[in-house]
Amino acid sequence: MTSGSPKAPAVTRRAGRQLHAGPVTYGVLAVFTVGSLSPLVWTAVAASGDSARLARTPPPFWFGGGLVRNLGSAWSDAGMGLALFNTALVAGTVALGTVLFSTVAGFAFAKLRFRFKGPLLALTVATMTVPPQLSVVPLFMVVARLGWTDQLQSVVLPTLVSAFGVFFMRQYLVEALPTELIEAARVDGASSWRVVRHIVLPVARPAMAVLGMLSFVQAWNDFFWPVIALTQENPTVQVALNGLGRGYVPDQAVVMAGALLGTLPLLLAFTLFGRQIVGGIMRGAVKG
Repeated sequence: MTSGSPKAPAVTRRAGRQLHAGPVTYGVLAVFTVGSLSPLVWTAVAASGDSARLARTPPPFWFGGGLVRNLGSAWSDAGMGLALFNTALVAGTVALGTVLFSTVAGFAFAKLRFRFKGPLLALTVATMTVPPQLSVVPLFMVVARLGWTDQLQSVVLPTLVSAFGVFFMRQYLVEALPTELIEAARVDGASSWRVVRHIVLPVARPAMAVLGMLSFVQAWNDFFWPVIALTQENPTVQVALNGLGRGYVPDQAVVMAGALLGTLPLLLAFTLFGRQIVGGIMRGAVKG
């Protein structure tokens, strides 16, 4: 019989070690990083010249000297200051409303008992198969009758909740939220809204972060409905860029500069909050 403390099992020793990426992993990540950044870099290169420079064969692959000038032209010609403010307001409101309403509805479909729950959930999911173009005419008639044309509420209210968000939160809460926890709160006399506030929202925080990020990006990039409901007098970024590209011979470099201005806030937001979003996703995955 050997003396001294027993050696730890091999599995335990391997589990305690930190994993290190090899050169192949770094190579694959580098390829994907370059591929992901290429459209943004090309936009900046195109925005730094003029239309004649872009028309060359082969096209330029390095920056010119007109980036600041084109950015200034895009800012003034398209009214990008107002457009960025309107888009941030619309996207933030849509993301907040989608997260809150979808979480509450997802909790109801996941854990509450009520009549016709199955058919209502099926009907909600089925609405995702309906093309948005089919609802444009009746939606515009409602907006016009309410006097909301060229006002931001016309693009905010129709998108405050989404079928995808409801289904996404329902699927997450089915697995992440124990039914016993809700029953214990009911025994303590908690109402449904108190259960949502003190139990559902903390548990659903990782999924809410993901849904909020997706909703914000989708609302920021939305073009089809805002270009119908709004005008150049009160535009979002996409409506402003649409006006910037009009004309008999539009300056493509200025259009690219406007697109770059519309993209930079999203990059800044993800740079500032990307670590928190990814951390929330990972915490939710570990808890699940």
